[in-house]
Amino acid sequence: MKTTPRSSRLLLLSTVLLAVAGVARLAVPHGQEQPAPAPRTHATTAPPAAATVPPAGKPTANADVSATSAASTVSSVESALPPHGEGAAGDPAVQRNLEASWPADLPSTDERELLATGRALLRADATGIGRTQWPAVFPASAQAVAPAFATAGFRIQASIARRDGSPDKAVVHLVWAGMDRGGTFTDLRITDWYFIRTLKKGAPTWAPQPRM
Repeated sequence: MKTTPRSSRLLLLSTVLLAVAGVARLAVPHGQEQPAPAPRTHATTAPPAAATVPPAGKPTANADVSATSAASTVSSVESALPPHGEGAAGDPAVQRNLEASWPADLPSTDERELLATGRALLRADATGIGRTQWPAVFPASAQAVAPAFATAGFRIQASIARRDGSPDKAVVHLVWAGMDRGGTFTDLRITDWYFIRTLKKGAPTWAPQPRM
């Protein structure tokens, strides 16, 4: 699975969501699951602000102030997230935290296109519905795989579309809930879909990239 550098905002957000989730596991397509971090989460050369501490033996004058400020930021985000089992009533809080943690940076038309496609891709990947629409993403071998999640109970809790290091690259970040084939229901799952801008019949459009 390839990784590329990404915004520390997304890494911090994912860390906070997973800390609140506790036992939440990250869903990988086609029935495979992995522990944290989120699927295809980009590597970063610097730790999130909340995890940054001065080198041992070299205290700085502002160390206590910085640590307190970072801890307060994480705490405020955690307190705004709904508890597990809150249901759809808690989804607006998840959406607000996504938007606050990673401000919009795409034209509204691009964002709407990316969100619509990203949500449909997640549903197809998790439940098997609509996989034939994207043969490049879901080849025949993938379409034959039984869906990992039931249609009943599947719910996208929140989603945002943002640039991915270039005006011609984007990522749709989704938080969702679903029941796996074993009957276990979990919310606050995290999935990313990556896109590149391309031309289709002479018009620019966003093409989803296959999951690696």
